Amino acid sequence: MAAFELGHPAPSCVQTADMLLDVHELDAWYGAAQVLRGVSLQVGRGEVVALMGRNGAGKSTTLKAIMGLVRRASSRLTFMGAAVDRLRPFQMARLGMGYVPEDRRVFTELTVDENLSLGRLPPRSWPDGKQAANWTTAELYDLFQPLQPLRERQAGTLSGGEQQMLTVARTLMGNPFLVLLDEPSEGVAPIVIEQMITMIHALRSRGCSILLSEQNVPFARQVATRAYVLEKGVIRYSGAMNVLLEDEQLRQQYLTL
Repeated sequence: MAAFELGHPAPSCVQTADMLLDVHELDAWYGAAQVLRGVSLQVGRGEVVALMGRNGAGKSTTLKAIMGLVRRASSRLTFMGAAVDRLRPFQMARLGMGYVPEDRRVFTELTVDENLSLGRLPPRSWPDGKQAANWTTAELYDLFQPLQPLRERQAGTLSGGEQQMLTVARTLMGNPFLVLLDEPSEGVAPIVIEQMITMIHALRSRGCSILLSEQNVPFARQVATRAYVLEKGVIRYSGAMNVLLEDEQLRQQYLTL
């Protein structure tokens, strides 16, 4: 069984030239309570990686800690080859890291169009000079078609699933290299889940990477090729998604409710 003992980080899985995010021995706290202990993970360019585990395992905290939204410490935290462990969330966003929180956080009094406009950032290029994805509102309305007829409606009047789509679309307006996507299938209708799967494949086809916090195994298996499994703030598995799915003992121990 490809599990790791407490305190032992998972081995490197991404070639250095393709490394986008490199996290080594990340700790995080809420006040005096330590939630993450030595979390190590990597995301490569154009890769979708699932961060899995039960409720309370530390998945959302991991994304928040990477983004700089909670108190953190690490022996190495790099993004696009640069050390980012001292950067604040707005600085991370400017570098090209997008964050989609679980609780959506739309601007309720603004329209769908206005929410998207607030997320707009200039086009980006990769270090090798290749242009990164440059999302337009037309492309996003095509990707999230249920939002098209709602573009003049106040965001606070949308359903939960519609707000979820809007939050993702607003994040993409920032043209991120990497999206931290927190529980996109949680509490939404099956049609919205299908939209999220389509969106993730579209992002990957355009070179964007995703670190996906998810406990919905059928959802994760359709979009991710690698997975990390968390339990009580510690990485217990790191490896291929298909290996995880084939290991009944591992899934029963760390993923089933």
